[in-house]
Amino acid sequence: MKYPILLPNIFNYPFTYESSLNLKVGDYVLVPFGKSKVTGVVWNEFENHNNKKFKIKNVLKKLDVTPLKKNIISFLNWFAEYNLVPKGMALKLVLLSSKAIENKEPKIYEIFESKIKKDLFKLSNDQNDSLEKMNISNKKFRVHVLQGITGSGKTLVYFETLKPLIKKGFQGLILLPEIGLTSQFEQKFLEYFGFKPAVWHSGISKKKKELIWSGVSNGKAKIIIGARSSLFLPFKKLGIIIVDEEHDQSFKQDEGITYNARDMAISRASFEKIPINLITAVPSVETFENIKKGKYEISRLNERFENAALPNYEIINLNSVKLEKQSWLSNKIVEKVNLHLKKKDQVLFFLNRRGFSPNALCNKCFTSFMCPNCSINLVYHKNKSNLLCHYCGYKSDLKRNCTKEGNCEFIFSGPGVERISEEVKKKFPGKKIEIFSSDTMNKKGSKEKIDQIINNETQILVGTQLISKGFHFPNLNCIVVVDIDLSSQGHDLRGAEKNLQLYHQLSGRAGRTGKPATVYFQTYENNSEMISEITNKNPDIFLERELEIRRKNKLPPFQRFISLILTGDNENKLEKEAFNFKNFIENKIEGKVLGPVNAPLFRLKKKFRIRFLIRGSKSMKLQNSIAKIIPKYKFSTGIKLSVDVDPINFN
Repeated sequence: MKYPILLPNIFNYPFTYESSLNLKVGDYVLVPFGKSKVTGVVWNEFENHNNKKFKIKNVLKKLDVTPLKKNIISFLNWFAEYNLVPKGMALKLVLLSSKAIENKEPKIYEIFESKIKKDLFKLSNDQNDSLEKMNISNKKFRVHVLQGITGSGKTLVYFETLKPLIKKGFQGLILLPEIGLTSQFEQKFLEYFGFKPAVWHSGISKKKKELIWSGVSNGKAKIIIGARSSLFLPFKKLGIIIVDEEHDQSFKQDEGITYNARDMAISRASFEKIPINLITAVPSVETFENIKKGKYEISRLNERFENAALPNYEIINLNSVKLEKQSWLSNKIVEKVNLHLKKKDQVLFFLNRRGFSPNALCNKCFTSFMCPNCSINLVYHKNKSNLLCHYCGYKSDLKRNCTKEGNCEFIFSGPGVERISEEVKKKFPGKKIEIFSSDTMNKKGSKEKIDQIINNETQILVGTQLISKGFHFPNLNCIVVVDIDLSSQGHDLRGAEKNLQLYHQLSGRAGRTGKPATVYFQTYENNSEMISEITNKNPDIFLERELEIRRKNKLPPFQRFISLILTGDNENKLEKEAFNFKNFIENKIEGKVLGPVNAPLFRLKKKFRIRFLIRGSKSMKLQNSIAKIIPKYKFSTGIKLSVDVDPINFN
């Protein structure tokens, strides 16, 4: 009998194989492909033969794996169509290194024991009200948004929604935006439920991933806490999806197959016919619009847990407080911080820049250190004693021959967290200081560092935006935003929204256990209105206005954007190709083609980049018209096209 088998490769259709086995849609099989043996899945449709005659090969064997559910196959078909990727590449997201993991001995799955301990936590009236709304119609698809100010106990509410589902044998998926969050979150989960969840992200060992994949597939692993990729695990009996910090930009996968994990999670829940909960302090503009339209339900937590007060805000005007040379902390800030330290408050200096300095410049020839592969400055990391490109990973030391004479003499322009940390050490001698960024907190020792912060053994933190993402530090009652002006620059469509979410989340780290807390903003622009807007207890006022601006200008969520990026080694050849490509597609797409223009980050990883932006109505017509026309265009050798549906950044 003939079967359509989809392979985890760049093909948008299954291949036809023969087998005497009784195979069903969703079965995992091993098949010959070229000179290799490849894992594939029996798909729900045959390839389009076009009356071609070809030799049909035999399926080698059926694998001992729980079959992939039909609704997951439907989701993957839709995912491929929506994101303009081949179906085979969508399947690759489900498999583990293009393989399926066969069932193991039952004893091995005992680590996924999911016996819930007795309740130790009591919910407030507000939390119980939200829980009731979230639990309505729990068996069918619906999107519920739990919006709560930081520190209001949103996590406890959605933990409660999981309990009845686990008891009924369902599985649950909790998506988190950052790997760095998982260790503290795992501990919180263990305290609440009495058993450990399975944790899934890129830092997990291959052996552990194989066990979790198999345990998810056969239904033994009940709760998965994971980063974006966990959305594609082959759940046997998924009962609920929870997206924590739904507004977070980290849910967007920007490399390889591009997709927004939050949006794809909503679609997967729809195909699985199960509820999904979006958790946030400040909803994304898209989510806010869907709440307004009545498409998403909402419940709100307006008070912090145990009525802890929100922090106060104070602006330090740098125009009237003179900074010393090569200093970024005013004397006024130093005084304020010393008062907090006397009260045993923990202090955070916030600056959203990794490394020591974003620009190393020669004092003699005035040349900056640029990345040889990307059109971007190299960032000086003093702790590692090297210059680093944050895009391609290129490293260099500081030695360079000067065009004037001898070696270059470097001065550093602008601060990063390492530079602020050095100044903090001088101003506050004897205090234990920790840098909190992706350079220091995604390593093996990070759990120990986080424990020291929680226990107030670390008195001062110097951190990037990573610290704003859901960490609970009970003694943190003073936050100093070193320079708010740095993060309010730029021409990003989502710049205002990102700032609103960042500073709400950041200020939410302070005063969580009831002690008085203050957030200090150092700024040259004495724009108190902007600061009060982005820290307003009711972010809906800002979101309403942002929606109106987007509506007037026909921007997302009122229109769909799709980015097409052409890359190549030869700048002139790429430019010619871009104009030829535009002429070819312009009148054949159900949308307006803007561009071509040089990408703001024109060179990346040794490739030049030219961007198009296609805007059109929010229907699949746009994707379908692009999918039809692109295969008909033959790109010159060495030129590659990448597609980004619903882009978040425009580099």
